[in-house]
Amino acid sequence: MIDDRYFIEPAVWSVDADALKAVRTEVFIVEQQIPEREEWDAEDEGADHALARSADGTPIGTGRLLADGRIGRMAVVKAWRGQGVGAALLRHLMERAAARGIRRLRLSSQKYAIPFYAQAGFLIDGPEYLDCE
Repeated sequence: MIDDRYFIEPAVWSVDADALKAVRTEVFIVEQQIPEREEWDAEDEGADHALARSADGTPIGTGRLLADGRIGRMAVVKAWRGQGVGAALLRHLMERAAARGIRRLRLSSQKYAIPFYAQAGFLIDGPEYLDCE
C-alpha cells in the first residue's frame, strides 16, 4: 500500500540542513529537552540523511546513516507518530545501507523505542546507559 500523505526522500546536509534541523529541533531540543550543544555534531555533514515530508512538503521526520553502519537521529514530529513515518524512514535507511554494501547496522535507542526497532529485526546488544544528562 502506498501512503500518499507523506513521502521519504534522500537528503544532504549541505542542501537540506534547515529541514533536517527543523524536525530534530522540535523533537529532541524542544520536546525531549536535549541540550542543543549535544544535538549537533560533525557527523551530520558526511552522513546519508533521510527526510520525511508531508504531501505539502513540510518536514515531518528524519534519520541518518553513517558510513560505519550506525543509524541515528531518528525523529518524527508528534502529530505524525504512529502513522508509519518512522518505519518508512528506517526502511529507507536500511535499503540505502544495503545498496552501499553495509551488512551490519547498529543504533542506539531510547528505551521506549526498543519494540519499534525490534520489529525491524534489531536485537538488543549492550547495557542500558544514560545518553544525555
